[in-house]
Amino acid sequence: MASRERLTEDLLARLLAAPNVESYLGEPDSTLNRDLPHYLRELLDEKGMKRAEVVRASGLNGTVVYDIFAGKSRPGRDHAIMLALGMRCTLRETQRLLRLSGVSELWPKVRRDAIIIWCIDHGFDRSATDDELWSLGEQTLFHTGPLRAGQVGSHPVRQSPSPAQ
Repeated sequence: MASRERLTEDLLARLLAAPNVESYLGEPDSTLNRDLPHYLRELLDEKGMKRAEVVRASGLNGTVVYDIFAGKSRPGRDHAIMLALGMRCTLRETQRLLRLSGVSELWPKVRRDAIIIWCIDHGFDRSATDDELWSLGEQTLFHTGPLRAGQVGSHPVRQSPSPAQ
């Protein structure tokens, strides 16, 4: 990146303090028209990575990754998280990647999201993050993990009455 992007919090404060919206919009770098492929290429350059490394580290299919980088497809939420982990993104970079993917950001009030946030903040890779999710009874990013007892997805499982009842 040529210049460091302003933080959203700073821009919001400037917008709310502006006498009118036009004066805010007239400021340099007040708005940003960035798409996901552009952001991913910026991250690759900043981190000195190659796409093939991202494929290996994310655990995603190579074609899927290349299509996302080319703008041919958008990742779902878990694929976007896997991509961020594969690129060794910070939490702020991960949240931006999720926003640009058109999916919801990680939210610390959601148990599974809280685990993922903690893993990102502690530098876990995709595999270690899946291990942490699995060990805490949450669905892994590959959707192979255990669910808490009595659940299928986010819905409770109804128990059939036993023959003795």
